[in-house]
Amino acid sequence: MKRINEYKKLFNIENHFDLKSLKSTYRDLVKEWHPDKFQPGDEKAIAAELKSRQIIDGYHFLVSIAPETKAANLDEFNDTITTPIIDWHHKGLVLELTFLDGNTYEFFGVDKTLFIKFYQSDKLTRFAKRNIFNTFIYRKIKKSEVMA
Repeated sequence: MKRINEYKKLFNIENHFDLKSLKSTYRDLVKEWHPDKFQPGDEKAIAAELKSRQIIDGYHFLVSIAPETKAANLDEFNDTITTPIIDWHHKGLVLELTFLDGNTYEFFGVDKTLFIKFYQSDKLTRFAKRNIFNTFIYRKIKKSEVMA
């Protein structure tokens, strides 16, 4: 959640946003902070390099959790969550789930108490369907590998 709020603050976004406004803000920020606008070796050039990386990372992250992106990939997500969960990691408030089909998703805002209930349940996928999949903000972080 901290990461989401950090990037929303960078892009001056409130709760809801669309891809069109996000792209426009992204272009404006890139123009403002592009490293080529500064002399090489200047402190401002170094700061601009770091800021531009942060802007690019933030843009890609926010695109991945945007409502339009989620809607476009909803069928694939629904297919994936019906397959068994084969691996999971929890750090902070982020739960990373890897499914049998090879896809990996991050779910944001999952606290330690819910995570403990999740990994102690006898049916992980069923528990996640009821308590995680449709409750928390998510994004796909790894695509399944194609089997030859």
